[in-house]
Amino acid sequence: MVILGIDAHKRTHTVVAVDELGRELGSKTTAATTSADHLELLRWAQRFETPRVWAVEDCRHLSRRLESDLLAAGERIVRVPPKLMAQARESARTYGKSDPIDAQAAARATVAGVAATTPKTRDGQVEMIRVLRVARRGALKARVAAAEQLHGVLYSAPDELRQPLLGLKTKTLVKLCSAMRPGPLTSPTAATKTTLRTLARRWQQLQVDLDQLDTQLQALVAAAAPTLLALPGLGVDTAGQLLVTAGDNPQRRRSEAAFAHLCGAAPIPASSGRTHRHRLNRGGDRQANNALWRIALVRMRCHPPTRAEVERRTKQGLSKLDIMRCLKRYIAREVYHHLTDPPAIALPPCPK
Repeated sequence: MVILGIDAHKRTHTVVAVDELGRELGSKTTAATTSADHLELLRWAQRFETPRVWAVEDCRHLSRRLESDLLAAGERIVRVPPKLMAQARESARTYGKSDPIDAQAAARATVAGVAATTPKTRDGQVEMIRVLRVARRGALKARVAAAEQLHGVLYSAPDELRQPLLGLKTKTLVKLCSAMRPGPLTSPTAATKTTLRTLARRWQQLQVDLDQLDTQLQALVAAAAPTLLALPGLGVDTAGQLLVTAGDNPQRRRSEAAFAHLCGAAPIPASSGRTHRHRLNRGGDRQANNALWRIALVRMRCHPPTRAEVERRTKQGLSKLDIMRCLKRYIAREVYHHLTDPPAIALPPCPK
């Protein structure tokens, strides 16, 4: 087997080929990072015997196009996480630092069996959901920032402008401020009115964008995983996040336990001597972990089986954090089965 380690960058990619013993067989650096350059790397790699594995340093968006092109060509890819690369770079004082050295470190991490993560495919509905969620998250943060600026400017506004607007809800305040007519900028009051109107209209435009994105995400999530939305406590936002975490190829995770570990919901053993316990997992995808936490919180409020489970666990002496950890683990198992082997949806009978 030949392992091809890749050090990905914005404008170039460096590849180093090693054999099963970690011995270097050759190296190549691309002139650019287009699909044509990726195909040129593939043609260069075909000189080595098969099977071959590409060990790609996880650089998020910098390596996504490369991974997509290699997967489309039918190549096997393993992603090397940043933590492993950081451990490899600790020896930079001894061996130096360069792109070929980093690429070789990625390849040797795969030879050692430490890096074995299969990357997501990015050619389906889940990828569409992911990019729309990026826009939604940015619009949501901008809307919150606009509301905070609106209230901040209002608190320091002149009394004749501030008093009628104090204590109003954000939506009502935005509606009133967007209709202001500041007139010529001849006083601080006019400048304040201009600022309030600008911030209010920005908030309204962001709300329009959010409504449009929510409608699009509703349709995509329902099409990608119709049975997932039928589970208690799951909405479009939480289901969309779990879909993005799993990817278009959720089968890349060997089991539901691996998916729970990816979501940071798998308990970590913390036993020593006569003490046998587990601690909270603080790793994994924290956004997926937050989605599981929100689902568990909703179920604890209005899902009778979950409420009964909480009562049973409380009688056993578990704290609320431990109960939430158990619930998140159960939910991760349930979600995984719906992603990989969804149950059949009963169709309504045909009208006679």
